[in-house]
Amino acid sequence: MPDLKLLKIKSEILTRKIGNKFGVDVKMTDEEVLLKQLQYNNIDLIFDIGANTGQFATMIFKLGYNGRIVSFEPLTSAYEILNNRGKKFSNWTIAEKCALGEENGEIEINISKNSISSSAMNILNEHVTAAPDSKFIGSEKVKVYKLDSIFDKYILDEKNIFIKIDTQGFEEKILNGANESIKKAKGLLVETSLVPLYEGQALFPKIYDRITKQGFELYGVQSAFVNKETGRVLQIDVVFFRG
Repeated sequence: MPDLKLLKIKSEILTRKIGNKFGVDVKMTDEEVLLKQLQYNNIDLIFDIGANTGQFATMIFKLGYNGRIVSFEPLTSAYEILNNRGKKFSNWTIAEKCALGEENGEIEINISKNSISSSAMNILNEHVTAAPDSKFIGSEKVKVYKLDSIFDKYILDEKNIFIKIDTQGFEEKILNGANESIKKAKGLLVETSLVPLYEGQALFPKIYDRITKQGFELYGVQSAFVNKETGRVLQIDVVFFRG
């Protein structure tokens, strides 16, 4: 089956190029904007934390990213698909099956029906109401590491490192275990919530304040999860680069 999202993005990119020839301003897709940001900042290694089945990495590679990606995913069912996808790209490394957090050990992940909403945090009604398939249907115990304890293991000779975190409410825990790693990063993409969707999660203002205090500047914001009934934006992807 063709990747319909990729086809849609490429169609929109082509439409924009044609529009430019005729003086019509067609906005860039979110994915194209991110690719431009990565290229402009010479990113040659992405830590893809919360890879699920590899949707993010596959998309970025197929749109033209030429650097290396290391993907992390804790759930067995998603990891199997991710591992198979990773074999198609020579510069895509699939890390050991694990979660990342604020300490080394073991953690229990709640598995959602749609897989992508799985989280180590308890899900709240606001999320399930907006996306019924996000409800939890099981759980799995997995290894968890601080990013600081494994970061250097996955670096070859790359100089410009980008950390992408999409972990459904667990972002602050990952940042707690990545203080040294973030010092070596040039950029970050963090999916953050504007309203509470998982129990005990840190919301956008706290994540923003923390990251900007570590020497990063806000570089871009993209809508990530919207309640389709109300139109309210619930989660955003926030991109930061060092100033």
